[in-house]
Amino acid sequence: MKTTKHNSAPKNIDTKGLSHRLWMLLCGVAMVFLGSCSLEPAKTFEAQPSNTQAQRTTDSNPVIALPPIIASSGDPNFVVKVVQNVGPAVVRIDSSRTITARVPDEFNDPSFRRFFGDTAPQPRQRVERGSGSGFIINSSGQILTNSHVVDGADRVTVTLKDGRTFDGKVLGEDPVTDVAAIKIDANNLPTLSVGNSDALQPGEAVIAIGNPLGLNNTVTSGIISATGRSGRDIGASDKRVDYIQTDAAINPGNSGGPLINARGQVIAMNTAIIRGAQGLGFAIPINTVQKIAQELIATGKVDHPYLGVQMVTLTPENRERIKNIAGDRLNLTADDGILLVEIVPRSPASVAGLRVGDVIKSINNQPVTKLEQVQKLVENSKIGTTLPIQVERNGKIVQIGVQPAPLPVRREE
Repeated sequence: MKTTKHNSAPKNIDTKGLSHRLWMLLCGVAMVFLGSCSLEPAKTFEAQPSNTQAQRTTDSNPVIALPPIIASSGDPNFVVKVVQNVGPAVVRIDSSRTITARVPDEFNDPSFRRFFGDTAPQPRQRVERGSGSGFIINSSGQILTNSHVVDGADRVTVTLKDGRTFDGKVLGEDPVTDVAAIKIDANNLPTLSVGNSDALQPGEAVIAIGNPLGLNNTVTSGIISATGRSGRDIGASDKRVDYIQTDAAINPGNSGGPLINARGQVIAMNTAIIRGAQGLGFAIPINTVQKIAQELIATGKVDHPYLGVQMVTLTPENRERIKNIAGDRLNLTADDGILLVEIVPRSPASVAGLRVGDVIKSINNQPVTKLEQVQKLVENSKIGTTLPIQVERNGKIVQIGVQPAPLPVRREE
């Protein structure tokens, strides 16, 4: 194929209208939006009326890690030994936030108030409460949990296994990976040893400790069912994580708690379940958790590279559907690759010249045929540094350089 530069634009393609039609066509097909679940966070949650009072950097101190337990295959009680050793480093986290219901602008109109006076609707408040789990990583009070456990909280309370309770300060949270770091004012705390999640194999024994449904210090056990489950696999395509799947029982309230191996090392953070399923729990690998936590503790936030594209894997079935609806307006010649079906206005992709109908063939000289490959390559790129992307457009290969920007994170109200 001939290589050309990206400034040769087809004249007869209505990319805006085409993008909308491709979006509608493919809404039932797995897509990923690099810039934004049926997955249910494993966190308990309740709302209370407004008249109820709301409850609520790497440290220089050395980490005092509890010694690992070496499990013997002939010891039926190895779980007991692990739990006795690491249980004190697992905490309960309670959070609350006040939600104010907005009054429609029409009721604030002076003419409305002139007629109705004090009978006009007033802002209404309610207090939402949630609880989850966490684990201590530093003897001076640094704790890790899920972002959704503390998201938007006005107050965070941490309860240790020995019954002591502390106010927690959120050092930072990252909704994209669902990791958060908390600090409490305490010292000489027990901590967890950290394992290597890159070396995990399906079938390994694991233990989950947490506070499901308000039942503190609950222990469940099972095995690693699978590794490398993408967010798209489990219905959470907005999360940039390859999850560990486990059949250890996880329920609401387990969110943020540790998944521990037979040696007493934390190898993942329990995060979510699939509604209505049994034995399908998911956890964030500890190597990912550590990487994110270091940035949160140091700076309070994590910036993720962002392109601003909506895309779908090009399969024979998708290709046929697209041709049927796009007709002659889209000269789709590629048999595989990643098809761009929407470009966010004024995004890095738009500025660089990527277009609806482009098929990504490689990123940074690495061929891509799956959405997960694109996600990983973008996530591993550097913000502000040109990322070479090769696309097929109208039967020609086009080289485009895109400079990823920080991902604009949208929070739910």
